[in-house]
Amino acid sequence: MPEEILRITHIAKEYRMDGVVFTALSDVSLTIRKGEFTAIMGPSGSGKSTLMHIIGCLDRPTAGSVFIENHKIAMSSEQELAKIRNEHIGFVFQQFNLLRRTSALANVELPLVYAHIPAKARKEKALAMLAEVGLQDKTDNFPSQLSGGQQQRVAIARALVTNPTIILADEPTGNLDSKSGAEILQLFENLHTKGATIILVTHDEHVAAHAKRVIRLADGVIVSDKKGK
Repeated sequence: MPEEILRITHIAKEYRMDGVVFTALSDVSLTIRKGEFTAIMGPSGSGKSTLMHIIGCLDRPTAGSVFIENHKIAMSSEQELAKIRNEHIGFVFQQFNLLRRTSALANVELPLVYAHIPAKARKEKALAMLAEVGLQDKTDNFPSQLSGGQQQRVAIARALVTNPTIILADEPTGNLDSKSGAEILQLFENLHTKGATIILVTHDEHVAAHAKRVIRLADGVIVSDKKGK
């Protein structure tokens, strides 16, 4: 059986607003193993975004435990969380989150700058990742010179460049037309075939259908966890 990459045990997340406690997640437990392609689904307010933030070390649970490759997130300092994010999580967002006045190559290099990788090695790795997503001829282009689908490919290359433990994608086709969206989903399938561990957060049944496992949330709890196609 593939090794355990992510383990979440009995987590809860509560927010306090104007003296009122709102429960976003309640007693959620799950395990993700190396090489899995998992979709986390649910409507607005289901808790999927909160769960994504906890998996991505962007937020801490109110209760319960989170382990990423045996790193216990709740016990980590903010500095340690930043290191875990940079080394273990490759983020892909709906809005791409590219630096507008920076080339595709420099955008992909950015996580390696934070990891203090030397300039020559950074460039080599970034070029290899842009080639991996089919953009070897767009290295000097700025985001404004790229289509939405191409910008998302740059974002995926940036997510891959540190060889992360998990690729965490939040509605990655949400801002794309149907053709570009299909191409991005095919790219994720290709990455999965090569062994990548992917967690895809979406409300779209069509997008989730590309995953091999679908976890559904409603009102802050897991209501189903089934194999996909």
